[in-house]
Amino acid sequence: MKFCKMHGLGNDFIMVDGIKGKLPQDVNKTALKLCDRHFGIGADGLVFILPSEKADIKMRIINSDGNEAEMCGNATRCFAKYVYEAGYIDKKSFSIETLAGIMVPRLIIEDGHVKEVAVDMGEPFLNKEAVPMKGPDGKTISEPLQVLDSTFNITALLLGVPHCVIFVDDVDKIDLCKYGPAIESHPIFPRKINVDFIEVINEQEMKMRVWERAAGLTLACGTGACASLVAAALNKKTSRKATIHLPGGSLKIEWADNNHVYMTGPAELVFSGEILDNTLII
Repeated sequence: MKFCKMHGLGNDFIMVDGIKGKLPQDVNKTALKLCDRHFGIGADGLVFILPSEKADIKMRIINSDGNEAEMCGNATRCFAKYVYEAGYIDKKSFSIETLAGIMVPRLIIEDGHVKEVAVDMGEPFLNKEAVPMKGPDGKTISEPLQVLDSTFNITALLLGVPHCVIFVDDVDKIDLCKYGPAIESHPIFPRKINVDFIEVINEQEMKMRVWERAAGLTLACGTGACASLVAAALNKKTSRKATIHLPGGSLKIEWADNNHVYMTGPAELVFSGEILDNTLII
């Protein structure tokens, strides 16, 4: 099974061609093994390139813990770059089928290569049922949540995947490995949740650290950056267009008048290789 490893701002993925190549029967156990950073290739997720009956092409993502994800913003940019440069797609804007719906990336090309990818991430959903989140119907905007020894004001929404956004004065002082997993698995979130801590720099800039559901501490999260921009605008902390600075780099996010959120950022190839049959879960 041939693969390539790619990353979007340090959020890294093993890309496997399921159009030309044969996939393992148990993709969940294979993801657990291949994503291990000591005994495997190492990645935040395993991404399969597949044919689609609903869109131009299909993306399937298995997180490093072996569970399937609805979608991922950084993986979408990597996927879009891969399928264009591999020749599966010959247009600069196309549709990708995901479990969260159809994603539409737009490629920014320089000298025949993809420099950046802008992705229409769809519309945010704010009601508790959509997130999902326990409690009375309505939106969760700056509501207190008791977590361990602290109380955080949270804004929760679904943008492809669920996110809990928390604004703090200094994001670097947050013990993410303490509070991240506690919020991710808080009983109020029945399907768990991604946790985004945000420090607002000014009306058009924010600094973000993220604890991803099923992946833990990561260098970047595209859906989280998008969710954080929406949350910041709802809480009147920024405009509807801002640059989000993450440990792995920066993303440009816009919540447009049509209610869609647009994300623009890079994707990079790290290396390619071939996985021997005896390392696969078949």
